[in-house]
Amino acid sequence: MAGTFGSFGVALSGMRYSQVAMDIANNNLANVGVDGYVRRRAVGETVATDSMPALWSRGQGVGDGVRVANIQRMSDYFLDVRARGEHGRQAYLDTLGSVMDRMESGIGEPGKYGVSAALADFRASWQNLSNNPGSSAARSQVLASGRGLADSLRLQARNLDNEQAEAQQRLAVDLREVNTLAADLADTNRNIADAQLNGIDPGALLDQRDRLAMSLSELTGGVATQRPDGGFDFSVGGITLVSGRDAGTLAAVTGLNPDGTGDGSPLTWSVTLGATTTSVAPAGRIGALAEAIDNVIPTYRAGLNAVAQQVADDMNAGHQAGFDQSGTAGGPLFAYDPTNPAGSLSVLITDPALVAASGVPGGGLDGSNASVLATASQVESAYQRLVSVFGTEVASVHRLAANQSVLTEQVDRTRESMAGVSIDEEMVSLMAAQRQFEAASRVMTTLDSVLDTLINRTGLVR
Repeated sequence: MAGTFGSFGVALSGMRYSQVAMDIANNNLANVGVDGYVRRRAVGETVATDSMPALWSRGQGVGDGVRVANIQRMSDYFLDVRARGEHGRQAYLDTLGSVMDRMESGIGEPGKYGVSAALADFRASWQNLSNNPGSSAARSQVLASGRGLADSLRLQARNLDNEQAEAQQRLAVDLREVNTLAADLADTNRNIADAQLNGIDPGALLDQRDRLAMSLSELTGGVATQRPDGGFDFSVGGITLVSGRDAGTLAAVTGLNPDGTGDGSPLTWSVTLGATTTSVAPAGRIGALAEAIDNVIPTYRAGLNAVAQQVADDMNAGHQAGFDQSGTAGGPLFAYDPTNPAGSLSVLITDPALVAASGVPGGGLDGSNASVLATASQVESAYQRLVSVFGTEVASVHRLAANQSVLTEQVDRTRESMAGVSIDEEMVSLMAAQRQFEAASRVMTTLDSVLDTLINRTGLVR
């Protein structure tokens, strides 16, 4: 556009563009601490002169100023995809590690109140009785240490039950959260499509979309795929959970009741979208809780039950081979439920006189059977193997989590360098926009002076 009045339009376009740039910098600074906010940048484009000349004239303009082409979100789609994947794997390892840490605390090994210490006390009490078979106190100590051993095993079994119940409750809560987030993502997809159709900046909606997709990835280990309309489809284990404006539901088919209790069967999962229901295997935090419920806790519980059963069977066999203080053959020392040995182990005998310390009948002061019982079982080695293997598994999970954390943090830092708000950078942008606005204002002031001379002073003779 040529001419003085056209120059006013060019200066005005510069003022408008710099005002938008200042507003964007101001908004970035205001959201510097907001989780999930992606910084924006105004992208300008030159307003070109007429591309077609007039019939009898030639354009004299050098450009018609500047305008805002779009407001760019400083994000990288492929980097976001990588970040969601790494966070899903990190959530799996961290969740599994936290469950195993609590299990390890409940096991209490090594420690003076654990099963190992109780086994040592039990053996020591038999050894003491073998040296003093006529002592009522030594016999009572055998029963007391036996009850202490049973209590230690039952306590450890109860801790495992509590951990499994807590994991099931957490799983039920996470499952409800997944379905809520899936519905929210579908609504956000709808709003993004409507905003773009109506020419409204969808930046805040895109931030919300990314936050929802990240949360779903951490919970399920799923994958988000961008749609042409700006929304996300989301799949879990290759099965679509969210498709555009439609959200499905993830459900536990077996293994988990709606109230968060277990039904005794292994966990299986399905996704229902519309009229289609498909089996699926989630990862992420839900996958870790499922792994703990189905494998980690039951495997250790089976080993603990084997230890409890071995203690009871070995001691019962040895005790029944001896004779009590009156010379009567000894009876079973321990009782347990075969379906839950560690959780039900108890001492049957309450009368110290019925402890079968003697190896010969007749009621004489003999401690040979007590000496045999002090070394009869090799259960300590079985228990040590159980605890040692579990400790190795815990250490392995923590090593994997630490290695994954390095990778996750590296991806997050790279992503943050692009999408995160830097106060210093925004202050530079703000000052640059301010100077641009001042310069455009100065141009307009100069043009005003030129017009004043042209209109009010041209032709005057002094």
